[in-house]
Amino acid sequence: MKKQWMVAGAAVLAVGVVAPWAVGYVTEQQWQSVTTEVNQAQPLFQLETRDYKRGYLGADFTGTVSVQNPDTGEEHEFGYQARVSHGVTGSLLDFSPSDDFGSEIEEIFPDELPRLTLETRLWGTAIVELTVPAVSVINDETGESFDLSESYGRAEIGDTGSRADLLMLWPGAVIRGPDIRISIEDFRFEQAMEHLTGDVWLGDGDMSLARLEIAARDEPLFRFDDFAIQSETFTEDNGTSIGSETLATLDAMTVDHNSFGPHRLAFVFSGVDVQNWNDLTSALTDMQAAALTPSGGDSRAEMQKQMESMNHINQAMLGLAGEGFSFGFPELSFATPQGPVTGEIMVRHPSLTDDEKDQMMMVMQRLTGNLDLSMPLALVEQYPELGMQVAPLIKQGMMVQEGDRVRVQGTLEDLALDINGNLIPLPPLF
Repeated sequence: MKKQWMVAGAAVLAVGVVAPWAVGYVTEQQWQSVTTEVNQAQPLFQLETRDYKRGYLGADFTGTVSVQNPDTGEEHEFGYQARVSHGVTGSLLDFSPSDDFGSEIEEIFPDELPRLTLETRLWGTAIVELTVPAVSVINDETGESFDLSESYGRAEIGDTGSRADLLMLWPGAVIRGPDIRISIEDFRFEQAMEHLTGDVWLGDGDMSLARLEIAARDEPLFRFDDFAIQSETFTEDNGTSIGSETLATLDAMTVDHNSFGPHRLAFVFSGVDVQNWNDLTSALTDMQAAALTPSGGDSRAEMQKQMESMNHINQAMLGLAGEGFSFGFPELSFATPQGPVTGEIMVRHPSLTDDEKDQMMMVMQRLTGNLDLSMPLALVEQYPELGMQVAPLIKQGMMVQEGDRVRVQGTLEDLALDINGNLIPLPPLF
């Protein structure tokens, strides 16, 4: 028995000795794989690793992060360095700005630098944490200043990248200038994501902001109180389609010390075919990548890529319509001092048979929908700009006065929009 325990102890010791080396090797391969996947997934954010020096208990490497402006194509490059510690089951990567860039960061964070760490596990789990310390900066020449409270972000990625849980906490910030003051209080973001297929993800998320206030000289005070968004995306029809429900709420909006609320806006979509939706998002990504990638002066090749992407988009749109879907705003409710603005806007497309799909030439031909909006007449009379827009619609019969409110009702069918009995033909856009 004693010999067996000695053999077992020797085996454990051997594993403990070899494990850091094996973990270090796997960590290097994982980091290279992550870098490749990030660079291939999108064109705006690129990672480059240099001088990866792996040792027994740790490693060091440097690299750059390149961020591209999508409007101008201009790139901004930032250097970083990382220290890696190898354990028995995983590694800890501690990132910091490169030496040539660190002095600029230290001017903003003189006492403590932001910290970014990546903790990895051999079974495919990774935890990213970012802590940004509190900071207070004052520019004596311009009179500008900003104060930021300590913020924290965390992302836990599991199942080899097919699941992610995100969290961001930002207690607040105050930005001041000679003529303006902007304050943000208690921002929170949480999201749980699960990969379905391709570029399609499921999950739910919550975002909240306790207060946003803007006070500018010679301008009325503007403030949001208790803004929140809740969203959930889920599968339907045994996983062949997806649906989503999103609700945005605002407890109160203040303009020039006059507060009114609450406000609600709901958005939903249902019956969206998974495969065609994935094809559509992939085609849109390819089109964006082609627009940002230099063509080397070959305009014909660039035009060919754009036409191929547009063809894929059209085919995906027809596929989505053929399977049927619905989307829109089932609830709109905005409070005003004169009364609530309420409404509903929904658009639908029926599911088609195989023969109908073969004969379908455009999406809009079978679209149906409904529109119903109502607002207080006093609101129209209070604001001349709004009244100038509404008065012609009332005269044309597009809007109808019902007591102390004005209302517009409409239906969409057969490439025409019927608004209060007025038929408006629609162009076949897609």
